[in-house]
Parts: sequence; structure tokens; C-alpha cells
Amino acid sequence: MSMIKLPSQVTLVEVGPRDGLQNEKTPISTAIKVELCKQLIEAGIHRLEAAAFVSPKWVPQMADGADVLAGLQALPDLQDRTVSYSALVPNLKGMEAAIEAGVQEAVVFTAASEAFTQKNINCTIAESIERFKPVAALAQAHNIHLRGSISCALGCPYQGEVPVQNAAEVALRLRDIGVQEFDVADTIGVGTALRVSQVFEAVGYSVGLNNVAGHFHDTYGQALANILAALQLGVSTFHSSIAGLGGCPYAKGATGNVATEDVVYLLQGMGIDTGLNMHKLVQTGAWISGSIGKPYTSRAGRAVWNKLNTETGA
Repeated sequence: MSMIKLPSQVTLVEVGPRDGLQNEKTPISTAIKVELCKQLIEAGIHRLEAAAFVSPKWVPQMADGADVLAGLQALPDLQDRTVSYSALVPNLKGMEAAIEAGVQEAVVFTAASEAFTQKNINCTIAESIERFKPVAALAQAHNIHLRGSISCALGCPYQGEVPVQNAAEVALRLRDIGVQEFDVADTIGVGTALRVSQVFEAVGYSVGLNNVAGHFHDTYGQALANILAALQLGVSTFHSSIAGLGGCPYAKGATGNVATEDVVYLLQGMGIDTGLNMHKLVQTGAWISGSIGKPYTSRAGRAVWNKLNTETGA
């Protein structure tokens, strides 16, 4: 495993408003989603995955994506902040809707596992990428940054182990159609540090680690260790979800994304700059958890929250 100096700065792509909320069964109001995004931006988030332009039949929670983005763009106190809003798009129709809503980034999604793509989007990996060609062309025409999410890069709920080289091969295929950034995802949270190093090194060799982001779930409690392993290779972009919200409906037993608060605590302790305000993140994590009737599960978040309440006598 090749090692380089740890990055001095890390960018966190906040996925809570989309990946964190999309599988909630109880409808969440547009107003709460807008308020969540607003609080995250005020905490220092600059890259925010705010919506998904997918069929409301399959993901009803994301049916108001255009309204959420319109609500954010109308907030006067956010006008002076530089924020890149992104949205998940499955096809050309979704991309057209995302453009109309004013996104700066779009995300297409496939997997490193053939079994997962068949179960998830009912096609092969090659067929999924073929579908993205017109999406990529439209993104390029409108100067929209295009990300490609590679699910199950470290393990699949259907086929089990996924060969190390699979994610690298998928990244190359995505690059060839115009994808600019590659989100390597441990969708069911089975990855461990050595496997992460192997997979990310392979993907980095194919498309350059400066174009790669890590997306980790914490099913087995390994997400922070896996982030450290990726950091040691030079990866400097990671996805996280406020309060650890989220999961995958197609991956049985998969718990939420790694909590933004936990990642920030790790990085701050290592002297790595994120540009984020931990106290504001914790307040937001506690607020959204209560707003949707969930326990506040971020470990660092709960610890800071309890300390704040003790200090203020709350």
C-alpha cells in the first residue's frame, strides 16, 4: 500500500437531505427539508446533495426536490454563500428536471456488482452506463459537474465479495462517457481498512485519486477506520450524513451513512481543516433527529450535545 502525507484540508459532501431522508416512510415536509439544508449551509457546508429527480412512485420522499431547491434559492440570507447543490438523476428526464431546478452537480449511479445493478435498476452495469451517455452529454452542454456513484464497491448483499478491480473498471467506463468525479461507496458497510486501501488504490490508479470521493456506511462500525485508510492514500473528499441518517432499501440490514459530526470530530482531532462548525452541526443533528422522530445516533454528536446542555444547564 502506497502512503502519502495526509491532506491538510478535506471536503465533506453532505448527503443527509437526499440519501439521509429518502427512505423515511413518513412524509417530511418541504419546509423541514429546506430548513435542514439552510442549517447545514450555515454550519459551513459548501457541497450539498439536496434532491433526487427520480420517479415519485419509487421514492415518494424525494418528490418535492424542485420545491426544496426553489426554497433554498429564495432564502435571502443564503444569497452570499457559495454552495454547490447536487441531485441524483437516473436518466435524461431526471437530468432535465435537475437542470430546470438549478443544480450545479448531478449524480448518476451504478455499481461494482452485477447482482446489485440487476436488483437495483434492473440492468447490467454496461447497460446502466449506456443509459447515462445522454445524461453526460446534457451535463457537459450545461456546464454541470457530473459525479458517478459506484455502489457496493466493497461488498454486495446479493453476491457477497466484490473483486477489488471491479470499481476501478466501472470508474474507467464512467470516465469514458464524461463523468468527472467518482464516488466509491461501501453501500452496506462491510468494508475494512485493508480492503478500502486496495479498492481506492485501484480506482485512483485508473482515474486519479484527486477525482475520487469516499462514501461509507457504518453497519459494522468501520466507517471512520475506512475513512482514515482512504485519507492515508490521499483521498480528500468524503460523503457524510448529518446525524448518520440514511440507509439503502436494496441492501438488507444496511445502516446509515457515517455521521457528519463523527467525521468532523475525527478530522479536527487530526488537525485537518473542514471549514465546518461542530457546534452548529450538532445542533442541526439533534434538531433533524427530533423533527423526524428519530433518536440522535451520532456518537460524537451526542457527546457534544450532552456537554453543551450540561454547560448551559439545559
